[in-house]
Amino acid sequence: MYLKMESLIKEKPSLAIEDKVFDEVIERKNGLPIFKAFIDGQWISTRDVKEIVSPIDGSVIAGIYRLSYEEALSALRNVYTKGRWSARNMPGSRRLEVLEKLADLMEEYREVLARTLVVNAGKPVRSAMGEVLASIDRLRRAPLDLRVLPGDYIPGDWDIHTLESEGIVRREPYGVVMAIIPFNYPLFDAVNKMVYSFLPGNAIVIKPPSSDPLPILLMTKLALEAGFPPDTLAVLNVPGKTAGELAASRYVHVVSLTGSTETGVNLIRRAGIKQYIMELGGGDPAIVLEDADLGLAASKIAKGIASYTGQRCDSIKLVLVEEPVYEELKEKLMSSLSNLRIGDPRDPETDVGPLIDKETADEWERSIKEAVEKGGRILVGGRRLGDRYIEPALIEVLDHDTLVKLKLYKEEIFASVALITPVENVDKAIALSNQRRYGLDAAIFGRDITKIRKLVRLLEVGAIYINEYPRHGIGYYPFGGRRDSGIGREGIGYSIEQVTAMKTIVYNYKGYGIWEYM
Repeated sequence: MYLKMESLIKEKPSLAIEDKVFDEVIERKNGLPIFKAFIDGQWISTRDVKEIVSPIDGSVIAGIYRLSYEEALSALRNVYTKGRWSARNMPGSRRLEVLEKLADLMEEYREVLARTLVVNAGKPVRSAMGEVLASIDRLRRAPLDLRVLPGDYIPGDWDIHTLESEGIVRREPYGVVMAIIPFNYPLFDAVNKMVYSFLPGNAIVIKPPSSDPLPILLMTKLALEAGFPPDTLAVLNVPGKTAGELAASRYVHVVSLTGSTETGVNLIRRAGIKQYIMELGGGDPAIVLEDADLGLAASKIAKGIASYTGQRCDSIKLVLVEEPVYEELKEKLMSSLSNLRIGDPRDPETDVGPLIDKETADEWERSIKEAVEKGGRILVGGRRLGDRYIEPALIEVLDHDTLVKLKLYKEEIFASVALITPVENVDKAIALSNQRRYGLDAAIFGRDITKIRKLVRLLEVGAIYINEYPRHGIGYYPFGGRRDSGIGREGIGYSIEQVTAMKTIVYNYKGYGIWEYM
């Protein structure tokens, strides 16, 4: 593994946001930028300031004004009583224009957005710019969501009890969507949830991640500049516990959460009967067949393990390889992982940057130690380079009875580490994949269409990628999990179904002579 030890930390990170458009968002105290909350149509300061640190070196880069529960609930009530009608009463064509204008503004300020992702989220430069461009692309694809909105017409003459009547089924906005955003894709996930919520006429309340909220606050300012109705949008800078209490309020109709399975379970218990879109825990299997292009498979799987230091719900965590090609695939995958460059995410040559916090690195380290103590063997990586920096790890476990008892198999460790083991056939691969509690995605590498078709039929996951590593992208293809991996689907033209309510209207014309039946 190519370690850029001398550049793990190049220099103290700084946001350096000087663009005038963001002046209303940021106060400066003793040289430190303090970001405001946006509620009730205005940017406000509060008495509670939370420090925001950079994963690059753990230094304080900014502060945010946090809201009390009472302040946040009041803001939510205002969105419910006023803002949702502002969204619903804006013509659909105008809502589409606002989203298009936001795309233009994000294009104009893409450098500052990407730089903020690098410094606040610890994303390598290429990954950060990729997230900004994906967010812009998602906004420009908003018209594709409209294909599910027109509704249905149902003639009444197909049942004796409904003769001389007709019905329409229409979709209308629920009202208020609460979007709870994860730290790993803060900008894109906020934009994505905003698009499919606002487009059909919902108001949206965003709970940003506590660790890296800054990109969302900048995007919110651009959304307002684009013409987003101010009372239709709120950004609630509150802790996660407070967000759960707010989600339980009657002022929230839909909860859209991307986060851990544990967070999703706790939120449902607290919030009760509502509409939910939840993309939860994952950690995906990759299955390599004996006729696969092993060079391609190794390269793709390495990216699936190491991208954003494994802090992705669709990160590969389990590699299952048919026995005839196991040793060759293992060697190629070790080589691919060894060529990764670990270092300061501000360096354009860096492939692997820091983890979001020290606690994640601690859990990663403990899980690897447990695997080794129970008979696993580290093939590559596995060293900790600092509080937040790690080497992506590949761990071989040959005994399947041992494999299924490991924390790395049973739980989602949100960092770069994967288990690898040989399997005698696809039936064993299916069993090991489906035995995990998660069912987000799977990857298959190979050419045998019969084996691939069997895997496609029997793997209990929400999406399967053939000769590609799992990558959700902008949601052009819908994604979402089964079992403990979530509820509903994220994706263009699919999520919009879950933030709109179906309403059936039946017109009775009996006795008016409109129809004359034989």
